[in-house]
Amino acid sequence: MDPWLIAALLALGAAIGFAAGLLGIGGGMLAVPFMTVLFAAQKFPPQHVVHMAIATSLATIMFTSISSVRAHHKHGAVLWPVARQLTPGILLGSLAGAKIAGALPARWLTLVFALFVGLSATQLLLGRKPKATRQLPGPAGMFGAGGVIGVVSAIVGAGGAFVSMPFMLWCNVRMHNAVATAAALGFPIAAAGTLGYVISGWHMTGITPGAIGYIHVPALVTLAAASVSLAPVGARLAHRLDTARLKRVFALLLYAIAGFMLYKAITS
Repeated sequence: MDPWLIAALLALGAAIGFAAGLLGIGGGMLAVPFMTVLFAAQKFPPQHVVHMAIATSLATIMFTSISSVRAHHKHGAVLWPVARQLTPGILLGSLAGAKIAGALPARWLTLVFALFVGLSATQLLLGRKPKATRQLPGPAGMFGAGGVIGVVSAIVGAGGAFVSMPFMLWCNVRMHNAVATAAALGFPIAAAGTLGYVISGWHMTGITPGAIGYIHVPALVTLAAASVSLAPVGARLAHRLDTARLKRVFALLLYAIAGFMLYKAITS
């Protein structure tokens, strides 16, 4: 990779790592559009650019999750029994989601990503918490919920917080616990999704050198190095700051990202 691309990926990795730790938000919604632009500027095959951006973003979450969840665990906020119950469904759902994304044309995958980001921005801007109308379901319900979280997360290259957190809040889990547990769920989502994208892209023609399936390994290493260093900083600040205003500002950025990706989908 050329020095300009390395510098851009390092800056992007630092931003997504900090955001993941501070706001409990997987960095995929930030990483995917910027990597799409960076990969296109490097003349990567246009039919694979969005798939590679999503897949590489998802793989990065493996490292970001490990780094941020350690800080949350020190505060005793991670509900490990809940994470263990959701993980089997997440693993299966993430594999399936990566396979579905691999089969979608780039235009439709971009459109799905734009719609998801727009909905997530609205959720952040309104700041509404689902009413805790019930408790966590039994094993079958947790498996099903994990499957939905995994499928959606793998398709959009995100850590699943925008799906898993509302579910946990609806099931009477406290906000700090939901944020921390969502961070812990990022690892199985990313691990299974990464494997799925490797399999989906393994036999594709025209894949960029340095890629394994749809995962661009040099970009993954660069992003991970920066994101891991900043995620604990964000996680520590999350326990000291009222992040409500920051989330609303972040929501406006997400609207801009959603608009950009929608434009890409329409004009591609």
